[in-house]
Amino acid sequence: MPATHETRQWTDPRWWRDAVVYQIYPRSFADGNGDGIGDLAGIASRVPYLKSLDIDAVWLSPFYPSALADGGYDVDDYRAVDPRIGTIEQFDTVVAALHDAGVRVFIDIVPNHSSNRHAWFQAALAAEPGSPERDRYIFRRGHGENHATPPSDWPGAFGGSAWEPVGDGWFYFHIFAPEQPDFNWDNPQVREDFLTTLRFWSDHGVDGFRVDVAMALAKDLSEPLPSAAELAAIPIGPTHPLYDRDEVDEIYAGWRGVFNEYDPPRVAVAELWAEPSPRKARYATEASLGQAFFFDLMHAGFSARRVHRAITDVLGWTAESGSAPTWVLANHDNVRQATRFGLPDVDSDDPWAGPDRDRRWLLTGGVDPVEDVALGRARAQAMAMLMLALPGSAYLYQGEELGLREVADIPAQARQDPIFFRSPGFNVGRDGCRVPLPWTSDGPSFGFGTGAAHLPQPAWFADYAVAREDADPDSTLACYRRALALRRQLRDMPGVGDEVTWLDRDDPQVLCFSRGPWVCLTNFAGAPAALLDGEILATSGELTDGLVPPATTVWLKR
Repeated sequence: MPATHETRQWTDPRWWRDAVVYQIYPRSFADGNGDGIGDLAGIASRVPYLKSLDIDAVWLSPFYPSALADGGYDVDDYRAVDPRIGTIEQFDTVVAALHDAGVRVFIDIVPNHSSNRHAWFQAALAAEPGSPERDRYIFRRGHGENHATPPSDWPGAFGGSAWEPVGDGWFYFHIFAPEQPDFNWDNPQVREDFLTTLRFWSDHGVDGFRVDVAMALAKDLSEPLPSAAELAAIPIGPTHPLYDRDEVDEIYAGWRGVFNEYDPPRVAVAELWAEPSPRKARYATEASLGQAFFFDLMHAGFSARRVHRAITDVLGWTAESGSAPTWVLANHDNVRQATRFGLPDVDSDDPWAGPDRDRRWLLTGGVDPVEDVALGRARAQAMAMLMLALPGSAYLYQGEELGLREVADIPAQARQDPIFFRSPGFNVGRDGCRVPLPWTSDGPSFGFGTGAAHLPQPAWFADYAVAREDADPDSTLACYRRALALRRQLRDMPGVGDEVTWLDRDDPQVLCFSRGPWVCLTNFAGAPAALLDGEILATSGELTDGLVPPATTVWLKR
């Protein structure tokens, strides 16, 4: 007799291999004290809602003390809670409540860089060049007269230079904002301190970790440094100075040793944002972190050809390494999928064609090109059901279960993302997918809190409120709940395994695959498609005369 979800969730040490994980961006989920910022009290109040989604775990984005130079990814103290978000006692309460509800907990860990307010970095600034304090970070002496020229012409990911002067002829390195100095992972103190952090949160009941910028920890910045143009020409991998070097494997082998001190072992998921890359799978082995994000499906757009290739590639890479695929369509760094799928199609082999198109759309305030809201909703629901039918784990982002769209027209004075401020006229940043959730159709912040939210919510959020969708059997929320509940049953059904078999269709715009008796059919074409024989289990949209409409997914049992 197969294990039920309830028994497997708490006794199977490999529970995460096919889990559904729901990402919570704490500052924008629910505000428990009315100050406009989401907090742990707000999360605790919404545990019944999270349980109702039939998810296996939540992932909490950073809740650490932070100046919010990058939405909390500039961490002042890795073993504390931001007082604006709560206390360590409230964190323990949230973990206990989620565990009681049958939901495990992942938290974000940010090992590539700290904030510039971190005690170690403040000590580094106060210390002499070459000191042990500075060796925890990456300092280099400037070039030219008075050493005033940065060590290289490398740009930062958020604009400007990747090198920040400290006033004594020396510069520190930061991949992202100047407020985020990179650690030196060749330093034993850095490595040991993060092992202490992993144990600290594991002792507080955390089941897993999402590792920010996981591929960037090991670096080779030996002289002479390549120019920016030369750096851009180096493929990401073993020879790249910054990304995906082989030495990172040793770091995560050390983390695995800590994970295995616990029963069941802790697990982590690596954020790897360069693709396509078969090297990703090695992060996802059980000798390393356990999971790795594969963003290939998110970047495939609504294209049968590209979706088929993304699925085939990822399943092939993970099969070779014995790891499990990890699928995602949305997160806190990308334009919401209901909007992406409502913009004009881009069927290109360039994986960044979609993000570039999204950036142009955002720069017009969502005016040009025109977003097709109904089409975006239908496609988003169809892609969600396709993703949930695949073997492996699936990560959802708060609000996608409501069909929330991107908020494009946030006033400049209300924006918070450093990308906006450091890339004027080029990239408005990620605030539009981080706007606080609407829980009710009225109130000063649509039920998010008792006052105004920290990012402005548009009036149309009322139509996407949880309370409104909760009462509508045709809502996106209802679609997600049906699919998630059914997925939990189907993955335990006899004959359903991790093997995907593609079923031939006359129309290449109709993708169909089976996992034993479970069949998933998605119509990417512009016309209705014939339905396969079998018992209809769920659909993302209403069938018409026995045909599958465009932008619709159907699950069947055969």
